[in-house]
Amino acid sequence: MTASRPNRVWHIDLTTVPTVGGFWIPWWPFAIPQRWPFCWWVAAAIDHLSRRVVGITKFKKEPTANDVTKFLDRTCKKHRCRPGHIISDHGPQFTAEKFEAWRLRRGIQQRLGAVGRYGSIAVVERFIRSMKNECTRLLAVVPLAGAAFGRELDDYAAWYNAERPHSHFGARTPDEVYFGRFPACRKPRYEPRELWPRRSRCAGAQTLVRGRPGALLELSVTHVGGRKHLPVVALRRVA
Repeated sequence: MTASRPNRVWHIDLTTVPTVGGFWIPWWPFAIPQRWPFCWWVAAAIDHLSRRVVGITKFKKEPTANDVTKFLDRTCKKHRCRPGHIISDHGPQFTAEKFEAWRLRRGIQQRLGAVGRYGSIAVVERFIRSMKNECTRLLAVVPLAGAAFGRELDDYAAWYNAERPHSHFGARTPDEVYFGRFPACRKPRYEPRELWPRRSRCAGAQTLVRGRPGALLELSVTHVGGRKHLPVVALRRVA
């Protein structure tokens, strides 16, 4: 499946994020259900062309097909468009009659990943892996309050879209691809080494030197939402 423009193809998947009283709790004598307060269910929708997070939300228990379609309706309303195709796994939410009727009414086609084959919905699976490694697993405590956990997801999605470079795009960010912006990694760079030959190649992405080599720089680091695991790094020439 390929996409020629943003919002042509969306990937969607579900995952669980354990809380502080989560999956480590012994199952005997009763099986701990996979639901709040033991974990959150998270749904994510990713644009295929840009890998941009177009929608992310949480549920207290495994969402139904009705829950998923409402989430997708909110996402479509937010972006004022709807995808031509949706790629998902064979979860009961995505194979239910209600989901089928929902997508047919909106003229959306569905592509299902291969059963039991890792990587068949690789785009959204890769995002979920990044979200857990770069966000939820770095939190001292995964919030039990819905509003607080929702802010964590929203802050990560905003940082992922705007600040996180992707090797798949040659260090461009999802927002730069999605909105067709000139990539920051291609703009002229500062060179702090005075004797650096201007025509010499630098590390990828290859860019020209801005001004004269030997720049004295000031490093500024801020954080999205005040979260230390979501840094925004900027350089400014001071001399």
